[in-house]
Amino acid sequence: MDILLNVLEDKKIKEEITISGSKSESNRLLILQKLFPEISIENLSDSDDSIHMQHALSTNNETVDIGHAGTAMRFLTSYFAANEGRETVLTGSERMQNRPIEILVNALNTLGAEISYEEKIGYPPIRIKGKKITKDKVQVQGNVSSQYISSLLLMASKLENGLEIELLGAITSIPYIKMTLSLLTQLGIENKFEGNFIQVYPKKEIEKQTVVVESDWSSASYFYSIIALSEIGSKIQLSAYKKESLQGDSCLIEIYKHFGVETTFGEYFITLKKKKNSSKEVLAIDLKNAPDIAQTIAVTCFAEGIACNLLGLHTLKIKETDRLLALHDELSKLGANISVTDDSLHLEKSSKIKENIAIKTYNDHRMAMAFAPLALKVPIQILNAEVVTKSYQNFWNDMQQIGINITDYQR
Repeated sequence: MDILLNVLEDKKIKEEITISGSKSESNRLLILQKLFPEISIENLSDSDDSIHMQHALSTNNETVDIGHAGTAMRFLTSYFAANEGRETVLTGSERMQNRPIEILVNALNTLGAEISYEEKIGYPPIRIKGKKITKDKVQVQGNVSSQYISSLLLMASKLENGLEIELLGAITSIPYIKMTLSLLTQLGIENKFEGNFIQVYPKKEIEKQTVVVESDWSSASYFYSIIALSEIGSKIQLSAYKKESLQGDSCLIEIYKHFGVETTFGEYFITLKKKKNSSKEVLAIDLKNAPDIAQTIAVTCFAEGIACNLLGLHTLKIKETDRLLALHDELSKLGANISVTDDSLHLEKSSKIKENIAIKTYNDHRMAMAFAPLALKVPIQILNAEVVTKSYQNFWNDMQQIGINITDYQR
């Protein structure tokens, strides 16, 4: 599905939007619910990734295909490794079969798991023979994807002796590690994170309880971008959010002040309001703790004619696509002067945006959603727009609700 976006109405926006539960929190809780059936979950994410996770956890098939769901691939690797007596082949889409898994597999095999590669060494599909894991200490590089670390932490309390993880070197994406540990604490699973060591203690069962998933801050980022590009006085109310969030992407609140966006909290909702024009100073920020919002920020800067230097982006190269290269290529088509390295993006100030450019999405939901707010500036085409369902089923409906006109586009 290819679509054309433009704005036919006044750019002053006033809307209320409800966003599905966080994909990150939901997928962690789905694993924990399988380990501890005492858990009930409310406001579960309706994303494709969470649907894949639920299916994978409910099937008895030997081969489990999780499509593009990277979080599911990482979390399920540890889950199946400790599922004694079950043999599973874990696979995914063509892109998933080119996303590395070796660091996690090595860590698990060090603990006594039995995981082998079906095709290419270091990549899915992988064959997992579930075993009783009794070793309780492992080392992992701290600058790798936090999903590897969270994968180990999620299954740690069900190991006979728990687990101690030593993180070697600098640690990236700490908020996602802390999210996992906070959920464990909330469920009554004892843990500690001191220096470069994380300890999770064994737990046989927990008290019966209901966990309400906070809505997804990554999804909120697109509305921050929309308000940034709107007229002063525009506002959007988003549900359901907490002031004390577990999600690292809640740093949007501070970052988007640069674009004149004010955030206020109500009871279980936030209101975004455009208070003033964007600052024209260069935006320099390290996003190592929130890399998923880099695409949104880069597009917002380009649309507002602001230069930016975004750092700490090394994990973007192994996402659904090489997001740094994809940003470079698509923003260049729009007229941006942009350069990228293996871990950074540098955008120069620009004054003109080319119209009716077709944006490739590379099977990456965030490419489609990050570029959508540009419709407030110029008509823009989004190719393979249905990719947004990976994390946000109702995205295009919500875009129409705030006044963005969407029509089918025939290439």
